Amino acid sequence: MKKILLITVGCVSLGVGTAGAVLPLLPAFPFLLLAAFCFGKSSERLHRWFTGTKLYKDNLESYVQGKEMTIRTKRKIVLTMTALMAFGFLMMGRVPVGRVILVAVWVCHLLYFRFGVRTIDE
Repeated sequence: MKKILLITVGCVSLGVGTAGAVLPLLPAFPFLLLAAFCFGKSSERLHRWFTGTKLYKDNLESYVQGKEMTIRTKRKIVLTMTALMAFGFLMMGRVPVGRVILVAVWVCHLLYFRFGVRTIDE
């Protein structure tokens, strides 16, 4: 049962991540990372297939191997998350605590991608 659940979550995450690779406001990275995790825990065959795809190689491979990304990938992730969090910030006009939490998460996000993820050449 656990294996079926992991494969299902992995497939859904792969679908959303694939859409995120094309659509500018949908982040691909966290969904593809979740798909890799689910496939790795559920099926060696699916994991091998997924890690061989161009989608994986372009978006996750360098991060999984050594916590490094190209500047282009980092910019795309940061800009997408900033846009989504700005939308949430605007929608929380009457919830000041929510705004403070969103700003704190956004700052941590920026700090992580600036100092926690190395930048590599394309």
